[in-house]
Amino acid sequence: MKHKEYNIPFSGLKQGKHDFKYLIENTFFESFGYEEYNATQISVEIVMNKTSTMLELEFKADGTVNVACDVTSEPFDLAIESMLDLVVKFGDTYNDENEEILILPHGEHQINVAQYIYEMLVLAVPQKRVHPGIADGSLQSPALDRLNALRPKEVKDNTDKNDPRWDALKKLITDK
Repeated sequence: MKHKEYNIPFSGLKQGKHDFKYLIENTFFESFGYEEYNATQISVEIVMNKTSTMLELEFKADGTVNVACDVTSEPFDLAIESMLDLVVKFGDTYNDENEEILILPHGEHQINVAQYIYEMLVLAVPQKRVHPGIADGSLQSPALDRLNALRPKEVKDNTDKNDPRWDALKKLITDK
């Protein structure tokens, strides 16, 4: 079975809260065939509250993802933070159609959380990734220099000159 280290065996645990911690690196995403990131260093903490009828899992992630900037293609570390709540109930058949409720068959004794961690982290990274040095002007890049050179020139404001073609229309407004 894939991602065995992300199995949480709940059948032998007492009722109450239990903590699980994982360190997510690039090999985790590569195992899903996702190669968008250069490097990752993310810590994921799962707090599982076990009751007699269900499990409540609270996922919290915090770390950095090294990605390429969409403007300059410069790699940079992007800080990410994410949370996910999952309720696990027990029923006759497996059902994961609802993104917040998972139904496991009555005989199950463990849950694999790898897919939930993967989806939470991929969705935590914004679609547009812009190097923070672009906004504050601290990034020095040939691509950024070229973009600045190609920027449209500012048009000077010619409000002091009147266009004679509009004078007749302006008289209509003021003649009322």
